[in-house]
Amino acid sequence: MTVKTDFSREDVIKILSNYKLGDFIDFNYISEGTVQTNLLIKTTGGNYVLRYYENRPLESVLFEINLIRYLRRRNYPCPAPFKNRDGDFTGMYNNKPYAIFEFIDGEHIENPDEGQRRQLIRRVAELHNITKNYRPLYRKFRWNYSAELCKRLAQEKAERTGTTDSKRKLNWLENELSSLKLPGSLPKGICHCDLHFSNILFKNGELVALIDFDDANYTFLIYDLAALIDPLIFTYSWDNWDKYKMIDDVFDFGEARKVISEYMRYRPLNNTEKKYLFDVLKLSILIDCLWYFERGDSDDFYEKRKIDHLNMKGRDRFYLELFG
Repeated sequence: MTVKTDFSREDVIKILSNYKLGDFIDFNYISEGTVQTNLLIKTTGGNYVLRYYENRPLESVLFEINLIRYLRRRNYPCPAPFKNRDGDFTGMYNNKPYAIFEFIDGEHIENPDEGQRRQLIRRVAELHNITKNYRPLYRKFRWNYSAELCKRLAQEKAERTGTTDSKRKLNWLENELSSLKLPGSLPKGICHCDLHFSNILFKNGELVALIDFDDANYTFLIYDLAALIDPLIFTYSWDNWDKYKMIDDVFDFGEARKVISEYMRYRPLNNTEKKYLFDVLKLSILIDCLWYFERGDSDDFYEKRKIDHLNMKGRDRFYLELFG
């Protein structure tokens, strides 16, 4: 993690003075996470996590806090936030918001086994079940993933970059977005949208918490499922995609079918979701383009090649491979 803000012992003690969490003992920076600053604080009352939001307005943080409280009331495994002495779950320090969460003991497993992967799939499906009727109060302060949002952010990226190559990449991305079919009947709710192993905690082989809802937003419920299935073979990645040709079969639908089957044990997909999973998967790849917009040449780059392979397969054949 690149620490954005350096905290002194006095800084942490001052923040803790707003809480009833015991007397300060020590603190350390948490290595996981790349955007916000996270501290592990030790007090006479136990261990806690201070999350200092470097690039979020208060309303966006309140979206996260309200969501987590909603999930906790329904016994979902995620760290609970603590109230301060004024009864608030957030505070401001040097004009940036922060929150203090419970510390959940566990480990991040980069290569989970089959049973651990099934546990993650189950918890993702449960998240979608819990939030399918949830209407977040601060929704407009999040990037709620959609084709319209992706287009707007890509235009902003291209304008800031200001190169001929960025304009060509933008044209390609806009054309792909216009080809998506995302009907209004696709169910929406909250997706985590960052199911990286560093955001999942296991203890004694059991999933004990899904953490870091910093990217969570109100979008198509199958957005997380699209990220879980990722039907491209595991050896096809950002650092070796150019070793494959377009005629090569780079799909592993067998694994994708296993993920979907496990997911549907807890949340069955309706026919619309099955039909347009292809399009939501493409949307997730196009959203990824935003984070790596300057990477690669506009004529051929990792995300473009993934989209090209999916386009060659086509929506109908993709559907048959997974559900037919």
